[in-house]
Amino acid sequence: MNNVYRLTQAYSQAPWRKQLQMIGMFLLVLIAVALVAGIYLNVSARSATVGRSIQYMQADIEVRERNIADLESELAYVVSHDVMQKRAEALGFESVDLEEALYVPVSSFPDRQPAQLAPAFTGFPQPAKVISPEYTESLFDLLRERVFEPAAPLLEINP
Repeated sequence: MNNVYRLTQAYSQAPWRKQLQMIGMFLLVLIAVALVAGIYLNVSARSATVGRSIQYMQADIEVRERNIADLESELAYVVSHDVMQKRAEALGFESVDLEEALYVPVSSFPDRQPAQLAPAFTGFPQPAKVISPEYTESLFDLLRERVFEPAAPLLEINP
């Protein structure tokens, strides 16, 4: 019995060593948790930064779209009939009735040509086959061609 006690005492660890192992395991778990939390915070910060920059870009797009709409409405006002008529009168142009207009035919001036539209749609061109027939052949076709058909001429031998 004394031998068993000495053997277990020789292989047992000191209490301070057990405490160090427990502290080491606790610190290892604590470092792992801190590492995961740091990675999570890094990813969260990056995604928040990217999200905020997307919001800024969307606000910039909205401002530019409003500016475009304002410019389009200003252009529509500038080329409206009333404004163009006032500008023409300010430049000295006068309105002319159709009865007062003088039409002078010029023989060397070419007549209006009909508009050249796109040719009529004839359908999409059929693509040329680029796959070799060997690659489109099934396994059954290959077996029939290589196994069963070569045997047929052997059966038809006439002496």
